[in-house]
Amino acid sequence: MRQRLHVSRVAVPDGRSRTKTVQVTCLVAREIDAPPGVKPVEWRLLSNRSIESVDEAAQLIDWYRAHWEVEVYFDVLKNGCKVESLQLKTMPRLELALALYMIVAWRISRLMRLGRACPELPAELLFETEEWQAAYLLQDKGVPKTPPPLQEVVLLVASLSGFLGRKGDGEPGAKTIWEGMEQIAVCVRGMKFAAARRDSG
Repeated sequence: MRQRLHVSRVAVPDGRSRTKTVQVTCLVAREIDAPPGVKPVEWRLLSNRSIESVDEAAQLIDWYRAHWEVEVYFDVLKNGCKVESLQLKTMPRLELALALYMIVAWRISRLMRLGRACPELPAELLFETEEWQAAYLLQDKGVPKTPPPLQEVVLLVASLSGFLGRKGDGEPGAKTIWEGMEQIAVCVRGMKFAAARRDSG
């Protein structure tokens, strides 16, 4: 997509006073040569950074393009891990919980992204053996003898929480993956428990 860029410094209310303002950079990136009948894409970005060159404008646009990834990450933290409802009474406990849940959120985001971008990667690069095996067991499918492709396992995981995988459904989102991984985790614990009983008996 080709874009025409417009940059200017503007004054906006500071939100605390009717008379005080703050200076920000306004960047407008408008698509040119859009296909016939298609409304051109236009982004209007406000930043506290000054822009002195096309490269700096492109950098700001790249940062904006990454905002969706950040939103997905915090969506997993908030709604998947439910960090806002933690009833921890001390800061050290909260920090420890956040450190753990941030890794969980990162992993879910990574599974979603790489499942789309690198579907043929071996699943064992992102799943423990028991995890990808559990995905097949929970779907009553035969477990492959060798690690399957990543996207195949991600789709199985997402289908555990209702993802149908129809032609128009697109790729699984973070929510279906984190809900599916909850079932995978329970299944893996059961597999390990059964294995321990066999070894001890």
